[in-house]
Amino acid sequence: MASGVTVSDCVLTCFSDMKLHKLQEKERKKAVLFCMSCDNKHIIVEDGREILQCNVGESVKDPLMELIRMLPPDDCRYVLYDASYETKESKKQDLVFIFWAPESAPLKSKMIYASSKDAIKKKMTGIKHEWQVNGYDDIKDRRMLAEKLGGSTVISLEGIAV
Repeated sequence: MASGVTVSDCVLTCFSDMKLHKLQEKERKKAVLFCMSCDNKHIIVEDGREILQCNVGESVKDPLMELIRMLPPDDCRYVLYDASYETKESKKQDLVFIFWAPESAPLKSKMIYASSKDAIKKKMTGIKHEWQVNGYDDIKDRRMLAEKLGGSTVISLEGIAV
C-alpha cells in the first residue's frame, strides 16, 4: 500500500459476491468499475457503473462492448470483469482484474491508480488474470483478452469467436 489508499468494504462485498456468483434479486454482476474517492484516500465502487446479468446462463448482448462504453476516456479505473469463454476443451468463467489507464488520463491520476493497484489486488484473492489496458483499441481487440485467459486454446469470448 505504497500510496496509503485503502479499499472500502463495498469493494470487498462486491468482489465476494462476484467470486461466489451470488444472486441478488435474480441479478448477477458481470462487470463493476472501481474508482478513487473524491479525496483520493479510498477505492470505492463507482455508482451506476456495473453490468448486470439478469439470470444465470442468460448473457448480456455483448458485455465487453458495454464495458468499453462505461470506461472514462480521460481517467483511470479498476474493473472486475466476469469473463465467459470457451476453450477447445470446455466452457469457463473467470474473474479478470483490469487496470484501465488511458494515455489521455492526467499523470497524477495514473500515478495514484498505479501506486494503489496492489492494495486492491491483495484484497481480491484468487484472481488468476490481470490485464492493463491503455486505450480503447487494446480493449476492443478480443484476442488480447483471450490471450490473457488461455492463449490459443480460447475459441470464443462471451459467445463471439476470437
